[in-house]
Amino acid sequence: MYKVLVRHELLGNYLNTMKKDKNIELLFYNNNGSIRQWLIDNIENADGILITSNEKIDKEIINRAKKLKVISTYSVGYDHIDVEYAKSKGIVVTNTPEVLTDATADLIFGLMIAAARNIVSGNNLIHKNEWKAGWNPTFMLGSEIHGKTLGIIGMGRIGKAIAKRASGFDMKIIYYSRHRHDVNATFVDLDDLLSLSDYVVIALDLNNDTFHFVDYEKLSKMKKTAFLINGTRGKVVNENDLVKALNEKIIGGAALDVFENEPVDNKNPLLAFPNIVVTPHLGSATYETRDKMAYVAVKNLSNVINRKEPLYKV
Repeated sequence: MYKVLVRHELLGNYLNTMKKDKNIELLFYNNNGSIRQWLIDNIENADGILITSNEKIDKEIINRAKKLKVISTYSVGYDHIDVEYAKSKGIVVTNTPEVLTDATADLIFGLMIAAARNIVSGNNLIHKNEWKAGWNPTFMLGSEIHGKTLGIIGMGRIGKAIAKRASGFDMKIIYYSRHRHDVNATFVDLDDLLSLSDYVVIALDLNNDTFHFVDYEKLSKMKKTAFLINGTRGKVVNENDLVKALNEKIIGGAALDVFENEPVDNKNPLLAFPNIVVTPHLGSATYETRDKMAYVAVKNLSNVINRKEPLYKV
């Protein structure tokens, strides 16, 4: 009998299929007490765990696992897992890349348009019954997307998907990455990207090199009218530096789907700025994508337990 710890119920019937397997016992977190303590208390005899990016799997938890074969994360990112230590213990770490690329790119592009065209402010104005003046030539003017310069930092799957969308808006697309890519965009150095772009989109993974990659120095090199867009990893942006930049009006605004610490409450100073659009980590939040992620996460886990290759592993 294999024992599997599961953080959340998922879309689709993939976990239900596992439940019917008489050789597998699924133990679900019941939302009572700390999820970390629950993992610590139950991982000793677990053969597999299915987690999200919110659960930190470090050496303490890994050391308590005596039988663990696989850590399946319901996410693309895996910085919440001590991957190298897990591998040193013979534990396979799997994730769900590729299936959420388009949904995330759609949201990032939507954030850019929302920030540029005052969509959120306009929506709030009407809901608060504060639209009193009617149409006039200077009311709630924003910035165009069409024909503007888009700078993409990082040209992985999401960066390429954003570039593809931007081409439909006849944007001039430039990018900076560790390596050049065969894409319909112009490679430039980072300083040029920051100084030339009307919209700077972050499309980076989080690692030791990208933590707080976007800081005050880099923000200072952007146009005063430019917008910063981040829908990938929150800790890539130094939020204190972003607050300083917004206070000093050295950039035009920002749109964020991810944050250094989540969930965000109204004490976060970023929420005080009218020229910022925020959403609660919705990049992959479509029925279609979350269903695909569930399939991949469960398939990864069951394959490893059954001594098969997972669809994806880190």
